[in-house]
Amino acid sequence: MHRLIETLPRLRSAHPWLTDVLLVVLVAVPPVIRPQPGWRPVRVQAVVYAALVLPLLWRRRRPVLVAALVTAAFWAQYLGQVWGQEPGRGAVALAAVLATLTVRGLRRAAAATVLCAAGCVVLWIPAWQRDYGGPGARGAWLTPLAVGLLLAGAWVFGEYVRARRAYVAEFERRAALAESERLALARVAVAEERARIAREIHDVLAHSVSVMVLNAEGGRLMRHTDPTVVDRTLGVISATGRDALEELRRLLEVLRAPDADASSGAPGPGDDSAGDGESLVADLRRLVGRLNTTGTRARLDLRGEPGGLPADLTVQTYRIVQEALTNVVKHAPPDATIRVRVDTGAQGPGRMVRVRVENSAGAGGEAVPEHPARPLPRGHGLTGMRERTALYGGSVDAGPTPDGGYRVTAFLRPTGPEPTTATTP
Repeated sequence: MHRLIETLPRLRSAHPWLTDVLLVVLVAVPPVIRPQPGWRPVRVQAVVYAALVLPLLWRRRRPVLVAALVTAAFWAQYLGQVWGQEPGRGAVALAAVLATLTVRGLRRAAAATVLCAAGCVVLWIPAWQRDYGGPGARGAWLTPLAVGLLLAGAWVFGEYVRARRAYVAEFERRAALAESERLALARVAVAEERARIAREIHDVLAHSVSVMVLNAEGGRLMRHTDPTVVDRTLGVISATGRDALEELRRLLEVLRAPDADASSGAPGPGDDSAGDGESLVADLRRLVGRLNTTGTRARLDLRGEPGGLPADLTVQTYRIVQEALTNVVKHAPPDATIRVRVDTGAQGPGRMVRVRVENSAGAGGEAVPEHPARPLPRGHGLTGMRERTALYGGSVDAGPTPDGGYRVTAFLRPTGPEPTTATTP
């Protein structure tokens, strides 16, 4: 029985004509066609009976036309006194088409059908009074009352089915909308993750490789004039390469473990970093120290209170400084001086982290002189910095300085909205 209950809805959805056939059978059986004194001949009864029942097979395609045909047959039954004073199956057929009209939302056609049926019943009442009336008789009112209750029940049933279908359709629509939103959010998350990975790999490789390439070129030029500079340069290349490999290793570990906390790593390459403000200070000093092969080229100015910063914000701050220095190494003259200022602000409401990386034009007075080797290609550094500051409601401003150098300034708000994408160094 339970299996039958589960199978019927699927069968009805796959073969809706079965419902129409079942309805016709329920309306037509048991038949009222038989010889009876005062009734019309059997062939007349059969014709009217067919006009009441058979149009129900097309009630889905032409509900208004079927309602008109059934109503006309009901009136023919009354006018011709086909079954005498018995309404026969006319009232049941009217109830079927009335339910179909209300289910389809054709309330005007349903109201017209009810009015026509009511008019026919009202005209029928004198005959019922004559045949079933008398002192204390109630049968004259039972038949019109039964017909009225049958039609009212059909209307209510049709409205219920219509409301139920509308509810189910709305539920399915919302479910489909929720599923589409889920898929859209998943696609957005995948796109954000791809952008995050691209930013991280870009920052790690672009900075480290740029520092190693340009230090190698500088060491090659200085190998005959100052061997001590060559030694320091090789040390910088070695340390930069090791740090880059370590950062890439940690990034790949996080990618292999998607459930890991992406912001728990250190912003810099050091293993002792914990992602807080104190670690940021140490990592920035190590980062700037790589550029000081001569001891005087880069200067770091740290201000504010390093504590109390979100771990992910320290990552973004470190990466912004790293990318700005990468651009300096790639495009500034070799003798340009570099000034890095990071102000972490004071703890409390309205706290703001400010970053400024500025380089001079060099002794030649040009921001981008010719190098003995092929110039390094331009990347997407500014785009990545803008994306990072946007995570914390900040912005980036970059442009040339009046003396021919270049300056990058950025600020981030630690108390702003939570970042939409976690970043792992």
